[in-house]
Amino acid sequence: QVQLVESGGGSVQSGGSLRLSCVVFGYTYSPYCMGWFRQAPGKEREGVAALPIVGRTTYADSVKGRFTISRDNAKNTLYLQMNSLGPEDTAMYYCAADFGTMCSLLSTYNYWGQGTQVTVSS
Repeated sequence: QVQLVESGGGSVQSGGSLRLSCVVFGYTYSPYCMGWFRQAPGKEREGVAALPIVGRTTYADSVKGRFTISRDNAKNTLYLQMNSLGPEDTAMYYCAADFGTMCSLLSTYNYWGQGTQVTVSS
């Protein structure tokens, strides 16, 4: 059974940085598509960044230039480096994975982690 486990969340002050990690367990091969999503209280879940095993990354406009998604396929691990954080980035961050052939923030992801909380204070 495929499981995704996120880590790296926490509380930081505005302008600070965090690095999130997501490890995929239970599957020999690295997922074709992996992404990060977030959901703030009272808001809908939104896509943050997506990265196929080969190909271009996709970022939400709100994080371009501040966040960087990367992956280590040998370790089945996805990362999200978040810099210049602001209160608007406060949310639960979720890792997602799919073994299909499409990869974007609008893709249907079949596997999700439990989330890691990021809180940014002003």
